[in-house]
Amino acid sequence: CSVHLSRFGIAAYRKCSSGSGYPNISLSAPLPGIPKPVFAAVDSHEQCETKITTLENGLKVASQNKFGQFCTVGILVNSGSRHETKYPSGIAHFLEKLAFSSTAQYGSKDEILLTLEKHGGICDCQTSRDTTMYAVSAEVKGLDTVVSLLSDAVLQPRLLDEEIEMTRMAVRFELEDLSMRPDPEPLLTEMIHAAAYRGNTVGLPRFCPVESVEKIDKKLLHMYLQSYYCPERMVLAGVGIEHEQLVACARKYLLNVKPVWGASTPTNVDLSVAQYTGGIVRMDKDMSDVSLGPTPIPELTHIMIGLESCSFLEDDFIPFAVLNMMMGGGGSFSAGGPGKGMFTRLYLNVLNRHHWMYNATSYHHSYEDTGLLCIHASADPRQVREMVEILTREFIQMAGTAGEMELERAKTQLKSMLMMNLESRPVIFEDVGRQVLATGKRKLPHELCYLISNVTASDIKRVTTKMLCSKPAVAALGDLTEMPSYEHIQAALSSKDGHLPRMYRLFR
Repeated sequence: CSVHLSRFGIAAYRKCSSGSGYPNISLSAPLPGIPKPVFAAVDSHEQCETKITTLENGLKVASQNKFGQFCTVGILVNSGSRHETKYPSGIAHFLEKLAFSSTAQYGSKDEILLTLEKHGGICDCQTSRDTTMYAVSAEVKGLDTVVSLLSDAVLQPRLLDEEIEMTRMAVRFELEDLSMRPDPEPLLTEMIHAAAYRGNTVGLPRFCPVESVEKIDKKLLHMYLQSYYCPERMVLAGVGIEHEQLVACARKYLLNVKPVWGASTPTNVDLSVAQYTGGIVRMDKDMSDVSLGPTPIPELTHIMIGLESCSFLEDDFIPFAVLNMMMGGGGSFSAGGPGKGMFTRLYLNVLNRHHWMYNATSYHHSYEDTGLLCIHASADPRQVREMVEILTREFIQMAGTAGEMELERAKTQLKSMLMMNLESRPVIFEDVGRQVLATGKRKLPHELCYLISNVTASDIKRVTTKMLCSKPAVAALGDLTEMPSYEHIQAALSSKDGHLPRMYRLFR
């Protein structure tokens, strides 16, 4: 049957194509004789609402319901490497490695892992510059055991001499690995923070310095824990469980528990506000043999230039996040590769035009009292000066008016990245915990998407102009023979076009 699908031919097509064995029924109408389906429904507000309860001792309990048989529960503490001003650096790094070792209830780490195994669980501890996070993912029916274990791991660690000695070995190995690994990103991040906040708060080393490894002992750890591990500075966060159930477990295991170091004294808490200084940290290093083998990485020099942005508590945080996405923000191994997509500025203006540059990626680090927007680039040591000038030009061009299509693309990309990340239960857990720890409440994804949608080109121009008033922070790693001086970089970022001052040499 060859009836054309014109406006008048559809009915005829159905008639001759249906055949004699099938009734001629419209697909848009319900089928006769079939019961009406009943769909499961949930109130949209209830589905994404984050419930928060503050216990009598000041500890906050936050939960997000998410259907499934597994949950992620953890304790987040407002403590990290930025709080180590009164002690030798590296305590937070030590505590990360000591986490989930023997406690008052469990004789060893193996006992903890075996207990979690019964509920299909895993545990992890991560420290950042401002937060320490103890987390467990396990079956929902094991919630009571999980909260009991978390309470024991955080408040009742034994910190045995042999455990501290093993941690010293682990820290030394990590420091050695940090300086030898082909990917210099963690080392450069350390260096740029040290340059931007010289000797204070978030500029203090995230990794334990070699000279502090032997100094840290049980007494020093207890002093730190006594100051910072108090209920007022903690959040018990959970994703995938009922709020009332989590609150009941918190009352049972975290309300009237005396820590092993005695009563907490939050009066000793360091309340220093981050002081942005700007500056340069250089590390001359032979990168020629960083990756040997059949396809070795060529010798590269890595440069990171940053300027002060804003804290995540400020309204300008959202425009800065959009700007970072517009430039080409993200980790080197996240989707999109170095430069983050074919339409970002660092791809169009840098990688697409200068074939000799191996990488150009934007990063935005934000804390409760400051922030840092930086660009990391790498190239052959002989072309370092040219590479630095390309970066300074990109910073100056940020202050120009963003194109409408470019801005909309960056906003859409940021919203999609946000929503895709929040598909993962551990990511939701971290988002809930960090937001409640910092602000006492949580902005839901649709609220953040609304704020992103409202960012205008004038917002981008305004925050960039403000950012360019700060002194640059520079981290340089590798062969730095051709590296321009800090004063020249500062002059380029203060100029109209971002060009480095010209150098005249009698001899080359």
